Amino acid sequence: MPRHLLLRLEAPLMAFGGEAIDNFGVIRDFPALSMITGLLANALGWRREDSARHDRLQERLVMGARIEHPGTRLQDNQNARLAKDDLGWTTWGVPEGRAGGAATYDSPHRRFRDYHADRSLLVALRLDPADELPTLDDLASALDRPARPLFIGRKPCLPSRRLFAGWQDGDDILDVLQSAPLPTGLSEGARLQWPDGEGALPGDRLIDLCDERNWTSGVHGGWRPVREGRLRLEEHPG
Repeated sequence: MPRHLLLRLEAPLMAFGGEAIDNFGVIRDFPALSMITGLLANALGWRREDSARHDRLQERLVMGARIEHPGTRLQDNQNARLAKDDLGWTTWGVPEGRAGGAATYDSPHRRFRDYHADRSLLVALRLDPADELPTLDDLASALDRPARPLFIGRKPCLPSRRLFAGWQDGDDILDVLQSAPLPTGLSEGARLQWPDGEGALPGDRLIDLCDERNWTSGVHGGWRPVREGRLRLEEHPG
């Protein structure tokens, strides 16, 4: 029975980014495969330029998630007055300016960013193949002693508790999400998302998800099938 690593995502604010539209930074209910890849790579101390290592880790990653406390959503409105010669920092290393005529600087640069507030979520993952480096044990060690500070989605989203949450054996991801211990005080069931082919629930739904990143180009592309369903408390073995 394969061993799975459990990851606890809990913070005052977190962001599971979706497709950005203009100046709106939308979020999804579950973390993207690329986000968890980036989180683990950051813990390992990899640099953004290590694109081949990121791509390979993402290819090996098999993961699902269980929402235990949904929290609430909030939107942050960011405004910055930028003059003609002001430049913005970017992740790709080239300063960003503003295009257009002089009148474009009369209005502030505006962005809207959504966040999950007070959400708690459990991620179950394994690596395939399991014996290739880095191993699950390497990831667990890195999460407890990260090479750099870790964040959940966006840099202001610092975790409020230990990220590594232990181990769980299971036949597949759904089995782990169903059998992993539930937090005390949970009065309702929990929403689940897991890869297609990793188990099925009565009444679940199959969707196509675009959440893989090409770490060389820096853009997302491609689709993978995932399932979403609900774990009812009376169905939990504990």
